[in-house]
Amino acid sequence: MIRSIRILGAALGGLIGIVAATSEPDAFRDVPGAGAVIVAWLVAWAVLGFSVFPYLTVVPATRLVRGVQAMSTAEFVTAVVGLLIGLLMGLLLGSPLSSFPKPLGLYLPVGVSVFFGLGMVGLTVAKRQDLLVAAEAIGLVRRPDPETTARTGTPHILVDSSAIIDGRIAEIVESGFLYGTLVVPRFVLDEVQKIADSSDTLRRNRGRRGLEILTRMQKDSPTPVVIIDDDVPDVDEVDAKLVALAKHFSRAVLTNDFNLNRVAELQGVRVLNVNSLANAVKPALLPGEELRVRVIQAGKEAGQGVAFLDDGTMIVVEGGARFMDQELDVSVTRVLQTVAGRMVFAQLHRD
Repeated sequence: MIRSIRILGAALGGLIGIVAATSEPDAFRDVPGAGAVIVAWLVAWAVLGFSVFPYLTVVPATRLVRGVQAMSTAEFVTAVVGLLIGLLMGLLLGSPLSSFPKPLGLYLPVGVSVFFGLGMVGLTVAKRQDLLVAAEAIGLVRRPDPETTARTGTPHILVDSSAIIDGRIAEIVESGFLYGTLVVPRFVLDEVQKIADSSDTLRRNRGRRGLEILTRMQKDSPTPVVIIDDDVPDVDEVDAKLVALAKHFSRAVLTNDFNLNRVAELQGVRVLNVNSLANAVKPALLPGEELRVRVIQAGKEAGQGVAFLDDGTMIVVEGGARFMDQELDVSVTRVLQTVAGRMVFAQLHRD
């Protein structure tokens, strides 16, 4: 692509050199070796076009395309609206300025249009949130009601990096507990990428697993997974960005982070916690129920033994330390719900 543009630029440069030479034929008439000078003149113009033309065409266009791709939908729409308003203002103010004598009458309208066009683009993009609020206040724009969205069965759920690297999100989606659209902001994806590039082996493996899960879900998951470029530029921390984005668009957050869970709830954002779901689907145990467990390790207190159910629930057996690696019949005495999960205390079953 660049090579073709350079060749085209060389051809245009040579053409400009020919036009310039033919428009002033007397310039080379009295010069010694006029033929060689004309050839050097044309070669110089061709080299100039070959070198400069890509920077006048492809390079600015590529940067413009990348800039537009990096913009969020709200930024792009407000930029276009601001440009149109600015050009309209420039047209209205430029019409009387065109009556000025040349060259002011020629350049002032163009300068005013460029000034107002670029100025309104910057102003509308910077104040897009306030403009959206104002448009909502006068009824021009209406945000979707989260309750209505939920009733239609198409909620949008923002996904945190902790839920991605946790790995259970794929199984949860495949089981049908989540529906709608999973939305991964670009800054969350960047954080997972940093974890995948970590020097720590465990973090690196978890990050790579998270990226693989996202890729697989985008291809095969019944729940759509989309990547968005929406950002909150005035907020630095990823968790704070995620909460602000969820609050602004009235979306829920899927996470496995306890601190993010609390912060989001305090700000009125709905949270879907993977750990809470895992605890909720564990079988309910009541005092007096009988279980058969295998003691695999000693507990913190003297004489206690520790066993685990198939779902990972920890069973603390009073007096079970002396029955290490043995299966026992126990009776549940009490159940405690902690931040880390459910803890069940039991005692040896007495016939």
